[in-house]
Amino acid sequence: MDTENIYIEEQNTIREAMQKIDGNSRKLLFVQDEGVLLATLTDGDIRRWILKGGDLEAQVRQAANYQPVYLQEGQAQKAIPMLREYGIEAVPLLNEQHVITEIVFQNRVEIKPTSFEKEIPVVMMAGGLGTRLSPYTNILPKPLIPIGDYPIAEHIINSFRMYGCNQFFMIVNYKRNMIKAYFDELEKNYQLTFVMEEKPLGTGGGISLLKGKIRETFILTNCDIVIDDDLTKAYRQHRESGNVITMVCSLKNFTIPYGVVNIGKDGMIESMQEKPNMSFFTNTGCYFVEPDVIEDLTYNEPVDFPAIIERYMNGDRKVGIYPIGEDAWLDMGQIDELEKMKERLGC
Repeated sequence: MDTENIYIEEQNTIREAMQKIDGNSRKLLFVQDEGVLLATLTDGDIRRWILKGGDLEAQVRQAANYQPVYLQEGQAQKAIPMLREYGIEAVPLLNEQHVITEIVFQNRVEIKPTSFEKEIPVVMMAGGLGTRLSPYTNILPKPLIPIGDYPIAEHIINSFRMYGCNQFFMIVNYKRNMIKAYFDELEKNYQLTFVMEEKPLGTGGGISLLKGKIRETFILTNCDIVIDDDLTKAYRQHRESGNVITMVCSLKNFTIPYGVVNIGKDGMIESMQEKPNMSFFTNTGCYFVEPDVIEDLTYNEPVDFPAIIERYMNGDRKVGIYPIGEDAWLDMGQIDELEKMKERLGC
């Protein structure tokens, strides 16, 4: 790992910190000034900052922890017990001037995937036409488009199996017999139930067909995305916040490839920006959802999931987000993303 990706300075922005954390795999940064340790900044610190409405362009100093855990030089033997005690990824060793001389990292090979606190059903929306992936989807339904040796839907199921999920529901419509035939041939160590749409029900209406079948918090996911982040934290936040729906949202950084001109009064140029950067959070297509949402729907009636969300937003139920970094969202929804997903999944 490039150790430069684990250091950051106080004046850097939260957005820049998120990009560095995405790139260092440790979910941790050391805030320093010429090597002197000032604070630490974790993905959890950033998440709390975002959830309380903090600006992504704010400086790191506003979200960092200025009481970091550390050891003195010569105390490396205490590092591993400290990592386990505090549940952290790394501990720095400091000299008398408080300068970082070494960092002891948790051995990620020894870390087993964390399971959810309880078993959570997973519902996959797999009934769409997949028009963005045409011409591939003229032959195969989107859930069966291969990423390496396995179709994307199988990758998604395997990713949730790592959390201890054993109960899966797949809402199917387009080329559904082909999807069912593929999974029926597999030797499975989990339960997969197909839910057949007889007409297009949108991105939300299909779950109305699950009335009476799910009575606990469940995960709702598109059939073309994988979340490469610790979703046990998302589940914990969902439960603690009392949300009826928690949307997993990914940061997106976008550079406008043109000079942007802002016009003032009388047609005069007020300001100019050459190829400005924009940062925003976007819906990944993965949600934690309470079973009430299913029961509140009209059975077999078309509706898109964003409309369901807006209905609760305008009512008295809480709808929230769980923010993740840009690189934690693998999206196969467009052709140019296929190769990126293959590379990330090691295919």
